[in-house]
Amino acid sequence: MATTASTYFSTLCDRPSALASEGTRRRRRISPQAARALQTLGNAVEYLSDEFVNNGESYSANNSQLAAMRLLMDLNRQVFVECPELPTLSERFRALFPVGKSMTTPMR
Repeated sequence: MATTASTYFSTLCDRPSALASEGTRRRRRISPQAARALQTLGNAVEYLSDEFVNNGESYSANNSQLAAMRLLMDLNRQVFVECPELPTLSERFRALFPVGKSMTTPMR
């Protein structure tokens, strides 16, 4: 069964991700190894998509090139999500100045 480009790519965007489930965008600490993996995977996806468009391929459910692109995009997301999240400014501030605890010792 053939699908349109907008249908295929909207299904990619509709899948839940770890970032979307939180409702907030968090910065992540990306190691040099993860950065290199993200760059390589991104380049591979870009190369496959350029080849797909230039060859005039059809958007069918069993297209191996589209399946490879989806696999690479899933791996890219997995590498990104595995990078640890950085604390927000408010979280760092609360860690320095905890609320509800006395900052001074009582005088006797």
